[in-house]
Amino acid sequence: MLSGPSGAGKGTVVKEYARRYSDVFVSISATTRDPREGEKHGVNYFFITDEEFDKMKNENGFLEYADFCEHKYGTPRENAEKALNEGKDVILEIEVQGAFKVKENRPDAVLVFTVPPSYEILRERLIGRGTESMEVIEKRLNRAMEEIKLAPRYDYLIINDTVDKAVEDLRAIFDAEKCKINNNIDFIKEF
Repeated sequence: MLSGPSGAGKGTVVKEYARRYSDVFVSISATTRDPREGEKHGVNYFFITDEEFDKMKNENGFLEYADFCEHKYGTPRENAEKALNEGKDVILEIEVQGAFKVKENRPDAVLVFTVPPSYEILRERLIGRGTESMEVIEKRLNRAMEEIKLAPRYDYLIINDTVDKAVEDLRAIFDAEKCKINNNIDFIKEF
């Protein structure tokens, strides 16, 4: 699972990772927020209504869900579980509340936190989007500081200075996790 404050570049890193490596399933989250310019339903998010979201939540259709900056976000259960059952690595681009909820239900989940190199760069990235008012940007910056305080609860940290380095760091994490003894007990027993 990849988390980090809004503006940390999570989406860019995940998109580039999926472009480079075919052995991964990128879970698409559902949200009640409106699409940003260029975002498409079923590609960037599943853009759904509050009523649709609540129906899925009540039917246990999410691995996790949370409220964030006045909108709802959730990870649809069906596609992620199907990919896991097929033996694929699954990336959830997820906010911290959701990451902790998934970790409670799946202790084997690996939590990766990403940040830009500095607060100033984070602020520049959010302003540079040109998609939100300064009031919303300030809310996101305040939320970012709260989230960064939770980073020590994660397994790994990626400092997203350049997309190439962040993608390679993420690949190294996947590779390291595949080599852990606990993930190879069946092989050892068969050997």
